[in-house]
Amino acid sequence: MINKKKLKTIVVLPAYNAQETLKKTVVEIPKNLVNEIVLVDDCSSDKTFLLAKKLKLTVYRHKKNQGYGANQKTCYQIALKKKADIIIMLHPDYQYDPKLISFFVPLIKTGYFDLMLGTRIRSRQEALKAGMPLYKYLANRFLSFFQNILTGQNLSEWHTGFRVYHRKVLQTINFNKFSNDFLFDTQMLLATVEKNFKIGEISIPAHYHPKASSIGFWPGLKYGLGTLLLTTIFFIKKIIGQWFKKY
Repeated sequence: MINKKKLKTIVVLPAYNAQETLKKTVVEIPKNLVNEIVLVDDCSSDKTFLLAKKLKLTVYRHKKNQGYGANQKTCYQIALKKKADIIIMLHPDYQYDPKLISFFVPLIKTGYFDLMLGTRIRSRQEALKAGMPLYKYLANRFLSFFQNILTGQNLSEWHTGFRVYHRKVLQTINFNKFSNDFLFDTQMLLATVEKNFKIGEISIPAHYHPKASSIGFWPGLKYGLGTLLLTTIFFIKKIIGQWFKKY
């Protein structure tokens, strides 16, 4: 059992039609490091909600589908209400290895980082051998390169679904004003950079399989263009802010 004097750690699972992969994901979460697992079901059409209850997770359900970003908002609101100190956001589609949580949590607990990311593309071989489609790999690389240039960061991937937050990040950032769709992830990272939180990353293997969640072409295109726009706006605001400080 967890020593209650330690920081409270909660895993949040933003779920949509995750019935086929949920159990495998939950089984591999290291229970010795986690106080509670919270799943928010975004009005799935399968049996995700019932399976989550059977697995004895803390389960919430949106009455209608609200989107990926809205799901995360609910996840974080719940985690903060439960006074979690460390919040682990993990996709329940088993694309990311839950066992690796044990490497991320200590780096948050010790204060080295405020946000940890699991990066799938430290090298081309890692990503493509794991089954990442070439076009997604190239798009991910291009967007991450563009974002690094405009933000002054050096992250190998900006678009991962494996993130570990310290409570203070979610308390500081007004994430409720962000998008309800996939752009939420980009807005969260840009806000984390803007607030000068410490961001770290660990290279992780990813599992690409037919049941893994995947963004379609047109939503993906919308996400890519939106990411370019948001990052450009961030850069312009930063330049204007620096100019006003100087003069």
